[in-house]
This record gives sequence, C-alpha cells and structure tokens, in this order.
Amino acid sequence: MDTLNIIYLVGALLIFASIMASTLSARLGVPLLLLFLIVGMLAGEDGILGIEFAQYGIANFVGQAALACILLDGGLRTSFKSFRVGLKPAITLATWGVLATVMILGVFVTWLLDVDWRLGLLMAAIVGSTDAAAVFSLLRNGGVKLNDRVQATLELESGANDPLAILLVTGLIALNVDPAGQTILGFLGLLLQQLGFGLGMGLLFGYLLARLLPKIHLAEGMYAILIMSAGLAVFAATNLIGGSGFLAIYLTGVLIGNHKVRSTEHVMRVMDSFAWLSQAVLFVVLGLLVTPSHVIDVWYYSVAIAAFMIFIARPIAVYTSVKPFKFKDREIGFISWVGLRGAVPITLAILPVMAGIDGAFMLFDIAFGVVVLSLILQGTTIPFMANLFKVRIPSNKDPEEEHEVWVSDKASITLYEFEVKSGAFAIDRHPMSISKRISPDEISVFALVRRQHIVVDENTKLKCGDRVWYAMTGNHATQIAKIFNDTTLDHKAMDDFYGDWLLSPSVKLGDLPFFTGIMASESLVDKLKSKSEDSAKSMWDQTVAEYINDSLEIKPVSGDTVDINDEWSLVIKEVDDKGKLRTIGLKHLE
Repeated sequence: MDTLNIIYLVGALLIFASIMASTLSARLGVPLLLLFLIVGMLAGEDGILGIEFAQYGIANFVGQAALACILLDGGLRTSFKSFRVGLKPAITLATWGVLATVMILGVFVTWLLDVDWRLGLLMAAIVGSTDAAAVFSLLRNGGVKLNDRVQATLELESGANDPLAILLVTGLIALNVDPAGQTILGFLGLLLQQLGFGLGMGLLFGYLLARLLPKIHLAEGMYAILIMSAGLAVFAATNLIGGSGFLAIYLTGVLIGNHKVRSTEHVMRVMDSFAWLSQAVLFVVLGLLVTPSHVIDVWYYSVAIAAFMIFIARPIAVYTSVKPFKFKDREIGFISWVGLRGAVPITLAILPVMAGIDGAFMLFDIAFGVVVLSLILQGTTIPFMANLFKVRIPSNKDPEEEHEVWVSDKASITLYEFEVKSGAFAIDRHPMSISKRISPDEISVFALVRRQHIVVDENTKLKCGDRVWYAMTGNHATQIAKIFNDTTLDHKAMDDFYGDWLLSPSVKLGDLPFFTGIMASESLVDKLKSKSEDSAKSMWDQTVAEYINDSLEIKPVSGDTVDINDEWSLVIKEVDDKGKLRTIGLKHLE
C-alpha cells in the first residue's frame, strides 16, 4: 500500500510541478512542452529524484492514449473553414511531404551514422512527421495570429501526417527484423488500408456521434466524458481492424466540433483540460524515460540531424508539396520553419526498442535530442519568423472571456467580456449606447464590473479598466472589441498593414479617384509589360474583388496582397466563411 501511495504522490507532484512551471513559459519565451520534458528529466535517473524508469511498454501506452486525446481536442477546434483553404496542401504535406523528408533525411542519416540504409531510413522516419501536440499548442496559444491559409495548412498537416509516419516506422522495423519478408506491394497495400479504414471510421462515427449528441440529455459534465470515451473507442476499434486510429479520432473530433448544439456547450472547456493533462502526463513520462547523459553522449548526431532536417530536408519537402497550390515563397518559408517535432517522434522511437532492433537505444537518444532542439530553435522563434516571412496579420484583441449559453436545442446566446483599455473609444460612453451603434436587436448589456462590483445605471459612463459583459445573438464581437481597445495603437497597426483606405469588393478600380491620372498615362501600360493596352484598360473595368481573384489564382484569405502597380496594392482584410471578400484595404507603397 505504501508503494502505491508513493507512486500517487510522486506522480501528482510531477504534474503539479509541470503546471506551475507553465507560468514561466511566457516570461522565458520557452515552449510549455519543453518545460514538461524538463520536469520529467529532473525527476528521472540523472535528475534530482533519481527515479529509474525504463518501462517502454508503459510509456508507449501512455503516449498512444495521450496523443489520441490531443488529436480529438484538436479536431473539435478545427473549423470546416480550415478545410476550404488548407485541405489539399495539408494532405500533400501529410503524404508526399513526409515521404520526401524521410527519403532525403534517410540518405543523410545513413551517411552520418555509417549504418545500414534500413536503420538510417528508420531514424529518418521516426523524426519525419510534425507533431500535433506541439503545433496545436504553440500556434493556438502562442499569441501570434497567422493568415488562415498558413494556419490551416500547418494544423491539418500535423493532424493528418501521423498515419504515414507510423506506417513507415512500422514497415521499416519489419524491414530491419525480417528483410526477406517485406515487399513494396505489401507496404503500399498496408498504407491504403491504414488511410482507408482511418478515413472511413472517422467520417462514419463522427457523423453518427454528431447526430446522436443532440438527442440525449445528460448532466453538463458528462458530455465531454461521453465524447472522450467514444473517441477512444473509435481510435481503438480502427487500430484493431488495421486502420489509422489517429486519423479516425481526429476526423471524429472535426465532425463533432462543427456540429454545435446544446449538448456540446460545455465540452470545449473540459476537453481543453483533458488535452493539457494529456500533454503534461505524456511529456513528463517521456522525460522520465530518457537518460540525459545518454542523450548528451550523442548530441553531435542530434544537432547534425536536426540542422539537416530543418534547413534542407523539410524545406525541399514543403516546397515540392505546396508550390503547385500557388503558395507564396514567404508562406512556404514559414511552413518549412514550423515543422515542429514533439511527442510523436519520441513515442515512435520507443517502438524499435520494444522490437529489440540493434542500435535502437541510440536512435531513441538521438530522436529525443532532435525533439528538444526543435522545440528550442523552432518553438521559441515562431513570432519572430512570422514577422520575418510576413505571414502574421494584426488583429484587435479578442474578448477577455466567452461563454455560450443554449436557451433551446437549436438557439444560443453568447456572453462576451470586454475590458476598457486606455485610449479606447468606449471611454465616457454608456455601454448601452455602444450596443445601439452596432445592432440594438442582437446586443444587450449583461453586466458592468467596476472594482469587483456590478454597477450600471442610466448615468453610467465607462472608465478605463471597466469590464463589460454583452449578450449577443449575432457575430459582432470583433466590432465591439475595436471600440474597447486602444484605438490609437490599433489603428496605427491596422493602417500600417492594410493601408489608410478600406474599399468595398464591388467598387470598380477605375472609379477610384486615386487612379484617374494613372489610367490616362502611358507609363502604366509600359509597366504592365505582359499585358496589351486593351487588357490594361479592362483591368480598370473590373471590380476590386474580380481583380484580386484573377490575380491570386488561389482561395483568398485575410492578409493576402495584390499589387496594382509600383505605388499601390490591395490587401484583403475580411473574408467570410464561404471565401467571399468582404473588406479590402488600399495601401500606398512608399
């Protein structure tokens, strides 16, 4: 009994320490997942507590369950809008991108380690895919807003590339154990089986669960447990029939998350806790499993492999995958950089150890070093790289809090909390007057909190630091946020990015007064070398939306830029859920 209690105590303290360490993440600029790993290593064999943990089977069990939970939560938060702009390039990255990375990196690893090519390819396959836990965590909680095309591509890639990576590792383990028994045809058949069953099971049970949830009535906290248990059941069942459980549970989450009803009202917050707990447990266990002194012994291999992967293999794989989809070079550069490695490579590195392959422990130590380097180098530089590659877009701060309250099975009201910032337009105005300016029928004041007290009457005027709760039935949160934020800072950032003028998509270019003189000048025709004079004139007859769509040759997202000439450009500010342009900025290039 004492042994069991000691295990409970140590385990709880490790998780507690991991969560407390998270408060340092933002201050130090260190990815939270790396802190979880450090807590595990400090408690491990070479650490302070000196816990000897070499249970690779248990670690694999924990890893599989945790990754399934993380993918389910990621799927629940993936909007169908992401599929509109990022599905095709993400699928290409999750298939050809992984395969290209493994082939290129495999050649390098075989030369570097001076091992048999089968073992070199196995090492490359272990670190060949990006990690959903790392990507979801750093992109969604990193405080950086990317353009939708890049964000969707990265998230969908990380959620969909695990099947091929796992299959490659499994097949290469078999190739190392029994080379004569493996064939290319058998490998391709297994790949189709994994993807086919994973896709089918995910879509089928995701659809069924999305239709089932509105028909059942449970206590509020039970819905998340129901979804979690159902998702894990789909994961396990898909694995049992030879499919990809990771792909299946991710798609199940996508279908449930995009079918919002009363029964899923409280699910997101609970699932967020499940996902964070899974990440904390997973990375602490993996930190316990590794022996830091062994990782240090092969640090030069880890550095060389990480550098080659980040600066050569990944960029080649990404460029050949997404360039056909008309991505800009700066977008390709950023996607290449955010090839984050995390729990998946370490979990996959456990499999060769369990299979008893010669050199497996070395592969595990190298993979761990590669993951740590990836989290440090790539994870800490995402904001800087987003600015460098110009894929970051400015935005007004989101509401401080958001709560959805379902008043019937099909109708809901959302409560939003906004804080009055210094210099905001809302200062000295009544909160009701603000709602009337936008949509009096769909927005009403719910509460005003000042110095921990609710105070609102007909004479109330907003002050800096006040927190106002609005109840809304429409999508007006962005407009309210603009009024409550510092207008001076926000407007400057917006003007620098989108330009000083906002245009309607339906206005014709030729009707804009800025171009009256330019249209008549012959210099414009000279600059448009690839167009005849007639085609140059027809450009001015196009609406802003027509000109942008013709020029982009790709589905537009906020932040896309189209040049008119050397002095002027159009910058997309708002796009609706169907991909239709709503607001465009006109920017003068200095």
